[in-house]
Amino acid sequence: MQNIMGYLLQYSTCSVAIGAVLFAITIGYFGSPLFIWAIFLLGLLAGLGASLEVLVVVAVIAGVFILPPLRRILITGFIMKIMKNVLPQISETEKTALEAGVIWSEAELFSGKPNFTKLMKEPNPKLTPEEQAYMDGPVEELCAMVDDWEIWKTRELSAKALQFLKDKGFLGMIIPKEYGGLGFSALLHSEVIMKISTRSIATSITAMVPNSLGPAELLIHYGTDAQKNHWLPRLAKGEELPCFGLTEPQAGSDAGAITSEGVLFKGDDGKIYIRLNWRKRWITLAAISTVIGLAFRLRDPENLLGRGTDLGITCALIPSSTAGVVIGRRHDPLGVPFYNCPTEGLNVVVNAEDAIIGGVAGAGGGWKMLMESLAAGRGISLPAQSTGGVKALMRISSAHATIRKQFGVSIGKFEGVEEPLARIGGAAYYTEAMRRYTLSALDQGIKPPVVTAIAKYSATEISRKCVNDAMDILGGAGISMGPRNLIAIPYIATPIGITVEGANILTRTLIIFGQGALRAHPFAFKEVAAVEKGDLVEFDKAFWGHVGHVVRNMCRAIVLSLTRGYLAFGSRGTGGPVARHFQRLAWASASFAILADLSMGLLGGKLKHKEKITGRFADILSWMYIGTAVLHRFEADGRKEEDLPFVHYSMKVALSEIQKAFDGLLSNFDVPFISLLFKEPLHWWSSMNRISDPPTDALGHKICSLMMTDSEQRERLTEGVYIPKDKQQAFGRLENAFREIKKSEATDSKIRKAIRQKKMDKIKGPKRIDEALAKGIITPDEKSNLVTAEELRWDAIQVDDFSETEYHSKVYEK
Repeated sequence: MQNIMGYLLQYSTCSVAIGAVLFAITIGYFGSPLFIWAIFLLGLLAGLGASLEVLVVVAVIAGVFILPPLRRILITGFIMKIMKNVLPQISETEKTALEAGVIWSEAELFSGKPNFTKLMKEPNPKLTPEEQAYMDGPVEELCAMVDDWEIWKTRELSAKALQFLKDKGFLGMIIPKEYGGLGFSALLHSEVIMKISTRSIATSITAMVPNSLGPAELLIHYGTDAQKNHWLPRLAKGEELPCFGLTEPQAGSDAGAITSEGVLFKGDDGKIYIRLNWRKRWITLAAISTVIGLAFRLRDPENLLGRGTDLGITCALIPSSTAGVVIGRRHDPLGVPFYNCPTEGLNVVVNAEDAIIGGVAGAGGGWKMLMESLAAGRGISLPAQSTGGVKALMRISSAHATIRKQFGVSIGKFEGVEEPLARIGGAAYYTEAMRRYTLSALDQGIKPPVVTAIAKYSATEISRKCVNDAMDILGGAGISMGPRNLIAIPYIATPIGITVEGANILTRTLIIFGQGALRAHPFAFKEVAAVEKGDLVEFDKAFWGHVGHVVRNMCRAIVLSLTRGYLAFGSRGTGGPVARHFQRLAWASASFAILADLSMGLLGGKLKHKEKITGRFADILSWMYIGTAVLHRFEADGRKEEDLPFVHYSMKVALSEIQKAFDGLLSNFDVPFISLLFKEPLHWWSSMNRISDPPTDALGHKICSLMMTDSEQRERLTEGVYIPKDKQQAFGRLENAFREIKKSEATDSKIRKAIRQKKMDKIKGPKRIDEALAKGIITPDEKSNLVTAEELRWDAIQVDDFSETEYHSKVYEK
């Protein structure tokens, strides 16, 4: 409100001087926005010479709004009744999902006036010496031990590798040390998964699942002391191998539709038992598990617990050896050989107190457990795997684009190749920024479900685009499978990450904005909660706060749009070379906030089903978050000047994606009487007054040049990618060739210059090097280095081939 008044006062005449004085006095004394506006209005009218009668009428009307008891009786109560009839019913499962976790930086972005100074001060997580030693020791050993092509060919992770995972604590990274686990941070957990995934997808999945949503996570937070003492040490040592059964034939993204059932009954010994029946599918590790974490609906027909007959979704631990448990079969997820399996339970009987996580007191609390656990795990495993993949693709594609020549020139010099190569390089920077920023929250003990949903959705989608770009760059080398091919298996596996832990389509449309609109909005959830409880006092506070919020953001959005963000005075963040990016993000936030409020107000409950609209809002919120993470990374990395091209490129991508989503919203906003305003003047203005255009060709060229330079920066920006020391392995071979070729580039340039100057004939192949030496253009040492580089280039561009026998046995030989 104060911002709005400030803008108005700049354009007022001397006739409102009295109002301005009264306004200044009441700000300091009363501090009530409604009171301030009333005094200002009266002062304005008095200054304009209004009659006493008019002033009295205005004062009476203002009094209705200013005095809360009067306002609640005459206005707010009526509005609350209307909203009770208009608002869609929120189910208990939806309410639990909304209440799970907390809000974090997304609330600032949703506010319309983000405090970037606060957002930039979020800590940048660092590994402890113990964690770094684990990365340098067991993680490096594991990566050296496994071979993705061998795993693909034999269709299994070796028994030696699986035992190593158990012995070195990979399956107990999140388990506290007092229970024999490693007790590592979310950052370490993420770093481990990221590095392993750049070596072997199947191995990374095997390591990630026990540390994500599953028995260990649930026991740590909700288990009884007896359950923790029994299970956690065994899980930490790998003596027990866990899986978690959630998904069913009719319950995928709609996990609340679970039909698996448990029925309480009293045994002959007087103890309470559960008889379970279930049919689950797509359960990772189920076929080799020793304990199954199970989500099911619990019924108590005899009301043994005294809490009714339908207790709701419950989580329990079922030993796989229990009579009636069926495991052993497998799905085949695109040929990627990790254990992904169905499991069934037929009249499985377990002790209720022992099996239910949290004991019988935890009966019916499963949905809350799941939502709170997903709020954390969703922000670690798949973002780590995807970010590692993108950084590996940056390294692979830039090396290949340097090594591979056509028409006598490295293909990375062609603009057609530069375009996808720059997209990969930019993505490597901003996905890593998003990963680290998200981990900042998690390592502070903050579990923001909207933020982790953004991280999961965005990282996996960006990874999908990058692997397609890399496939275009590598061409035939990318489609020829074999031990030399570094991207084929990740390419095949990409849809798996898109699908699990909440399918991306529904994560985008239902969680990021659907949940974010209520949880991250400063007033919406309070309004809904007040209506649900029938609390008029709380609704009054929330509703009128919301009204003020809308007015403020409306004015802020208009002013920032007219000035292209330059008047976002409090939103310059850390200033310097990135100050303009902060201003544009502030502009985007204000526009987003007012459009979100208008959509919720005009569409009401229908918005829940307008998934194309909510999806575009989700895109805006996601890219605002990624942009914030990029700027945070730039600060955390010490504002390295050499990284500015990546920062500018990343911000151009983020802001142009935001603009694209705004364009989609405005051109598709179908509301009677209002849609014409959105589709015509507002859409025209938005298209003419764009927040940002995509990155320029020149900026993309700069990114590619940096990617194709053997430098500290290239090493730093791809940190966390496993590169074998063995130069006969595919990645080691590629990197060795890249380095040697970069060393010999100056020599090669001498020869090309001599040819242009007619000092030697245009000769191809090894004879060209001999001729250059004979003509004194290069030295013997330069010739030796160049010959070595060309031999390595030749070797690096070779692809795999197989005899008929090898071809027919290499995949399904078992």
